[in-house]
Amino acid sequence: MKLPTNMQRIRDAWGKSPRSERGSVLIVVLWVSIGLVSIALYFANSMNYELTASDNRMNGMVSEQAIEGAARYVSLVLQTYATNGAMPDNTQFKCEAVPVGNAKFWLIGRDPTAVNPTEPYFGLIDEGGKFNLNNISTNVLQYLPNMTTDLANAIMDWRGTNGIVSLNYASSGYSAKNSPFETVDELKLVYGATSELLAGEDLNRNGVLDKNEKDLNSNGELDPGLFEYTTVYTREPNYHSDGSSLTNVNTASRSQMRSLLQGAGLSTSYLDQLIATNASNGRPFHGQFGFARKCRTVGMTSSDFALLYNNVTTSTNVYFRNRVNVNTASADVLTALFMGLNVDQSTAESAAQSMVEYRQQNPQSISTVAWIIDALGSGSSVVTALTAGDYVTTHSYQFTADIAAVGAYGRGYRRVKFIFDVSDGTPKILYRQDLSRLGWALGDKARESLVAKDTQ
Repeated sequence: MKLPTNMQRIRDAWGKSPRSERGSVLIVVLWVSIGLVSIALYFANSMNYELTASDNRMNGMVSEQAIEGAARYVSLVLQTYATNGAMPDNTQFKCEAVPVGNAKFWLIGRDPTAVNPTEPYFGLIDEGGKFNLNNISTNVLQYLPNMTTDLANAIMDWRGTNGIVSLNYASSGYSAKNSPFETVDELKLVYGATSELLAGEDLNRNGVLDKNEKDLNSNGELDPGLFEYTTVYTREPNYHSDGSSLTNVNTASRSQMRSLLQGAGLSTSYLDQLIATNASNGRPFHGQFGFARKCRTVGMTSSDFALLYNNVTTSTNVYFRNRVNVNTASADVLTALFMGLNVDQSTAESAAQSMVEYRQQNPQSISTVAWIIDALGSGSSVVTALTAGDYVTTHSYQFTADIAAVGAYGRGYRRVKFIFDVSDGTPKILYRQDLSRLGWALGDKARESLVAKDTQ
């Protein structure tokens, strides 16, 4: 028998390894493979997240640019349609899901006809239908919904310019301003102001009670706060758009009044009664509404008065800042205005509702303040109260464009509020505020039917 050589022994030793050793090698290889796959999946997942984040950032930038484009669009709309104090009609321009490249934008507005809307309304918001915080009196302010006497007094204290401060702001780390409000959001600094008083139930300020917002008093309706009813921007010019003067019916001579009537194509038979100078039957008129009521008593129709309305004034002020546009003011604002003029609550609420219904049913007949008489009757206590001052108008020159936008696939949501002023003839942006932090404000319908379909 031939013995194996050394080389043969070595080959036999390597070629006949135990089975357990070969199994260990397989397990090690499997663990290494699993580790490599896990690392690959980890980095792939990280890259996927990064891709999604990059896409969101890109769509956010697209939305921001869409908002800038929308602001220019609104400026053009106002220059075209908001002439001579007119409130632009939402049917004249696009307000909803307006495409800008791969993005879309919406103008979040307020529905003037809906009592309890469930979806946001799209359009511009008229600042003229609100009370100016720098001119409103305590008598009116205290009758606004969700208002307290303490907060009303604190607002007066904050804006007071006499240097007298009755409230102690030391614990807040700042002092009372003692000068006019510059923005409505400045109310947050006023002593005693809370989010419940300022925003009410409308936390995202879109005019509807969304599913994520609490109905605090369980009445099934949205109860907004002070933000909804106030502004600081209203300014109505007391001159023609070309800079020429209006006719002051309190100081105009007989010949000037005759020219006014003749220029409007009206009979001069009204002349003697319109220039009477006793307080109960003629001049001085305390405002345009007082003049409108006088014109009605001398037999002038609403259509005849409309020929004079845009050419007359009762003041030498360069601007009016305390008037409320009765064509766009909510029932709550009208009620507070009337109650502030010492009209009882029941009468004020009834008159406000009657006016809202009248303007909805007669949109072509509300070009002048004389329509209030048509809606309420000349004997109404509200009509008498309004005659005592210069409280109302049908003109507006400041508007809010609350612009929300999304990019492709409904991503990159952004929202910015702009305040536009056209009182000098050319639209100007007075204020802008980023409201993206308040969350989605376009409602379920926009999410489902306008945005979600982009993801299909």
